[in-house]
Amino acid sequence: MTETVVPIPHLDVWRLYRRENCQDARRRLVDLHVRIVKYVAGRMAVGLPHYVEFNDLVSAGLLGLLQAIDNFDPERGIKFETYAIPRIRGAILDELRSQDWFPRSLRRKAKMLEEAYGTLEVQLGRPATDAEVAKRLAIDIGELDGMLGEVAVATIVSLDADTSGEESENSSSLGDYLADSRTEDIEKVIARREMKELIGARMAELPEKEQLVLVLYYYEELTLKEIGEILDVTESRVCQIHTRAILRLKGKIDRHEGKSSIGQITRQIRQRQDQADRQDEESPAPVGARAGRPEFEPVNVMACLSLFQLASALEWLARSGNWPT
Repeated sequence: MTETVVPIPHLDVWRLYRRENCQDARRRLVDLHVRIVKYVAGRMAVGLPHYVEFNDLVSAGLLGLLQAIDNFDPERGIKFETYAIPRIRGAILDELRSQDWFPRSLRRKAKMLEEAYGTLEVQLGRPATDAEVAKRLAIDIGELDGMLGEVAVATIVSLDADTSGEESENSSSLGDYLADSRTEDIEKVIARREMKELIGARMAELPEKEQLVLVLYYYEELTLKEIGEILDVTESRVCQIHTRAILRLKGKIDRHEGKSSIGQITRQIRQRQDQADRQDEESPAPVGARAGRPEFEPVNVMACLSLFQLASALEWLARSGNWPT
């Protein structure tokens, strides 16, 4: 049987490089076959994590290509692509392994555990217990616990990994779904806003002098003595006015909102607002016809400025139970 000899493209360039070690010929061979590196890197990138850069794979593959060019013998009649592809792939794998901080033995254990849990969950229709997983792997519970402890460091997920499978501006990552610890809880923001509205509605019913005392005390942060000088009354009298105003507010809230907690109050307000919005959407009425809809009465301008500080103070009083007596 005669051996089939494959014609080698660019044989003159190969011979020039092999005979004279011409670097120009070597660079030309690299330019002619760099497409093989991109082909191999593209095939390997499909099964790799998102954070592995394609250009890094190409760079590693070029080293394999250079080694293949240096060791290839064109006179043997073998196609260069057949000779170079395994070496390019091997160079890329070597580079990936050198950057992997996790031992291959533990990678295999992690993969084995993942497959066992996944297979049992499909078969049983529920999460598998440790005893069932240990039985499938033919090991005891103690050995399973040891394996789980060893591979615990491998259960790391990149926050930059793409979860949408799209290479576009609409792609998302796991980090996009994590709560920002620097931002305030939206429920607390809504509760505070609704409490300010509730207090504002009840403050509008207070006498003007009591509103003024609350504004000067909570917004202007004046002392009781300084407020007394402004109102031309004694400090003890200002204290009485302040206490009476707080008691009035507490009583108005209790009478209008019952003995509900702050959270229940805010939920009730939200429900009423949602119900009113739905009614407006179902049967829109003229502007004049909405005059009878209950709304918050306008509050004294200075009292409006103090709502935030007063809301915070009342919230603290409600939590601690230290209402003035």
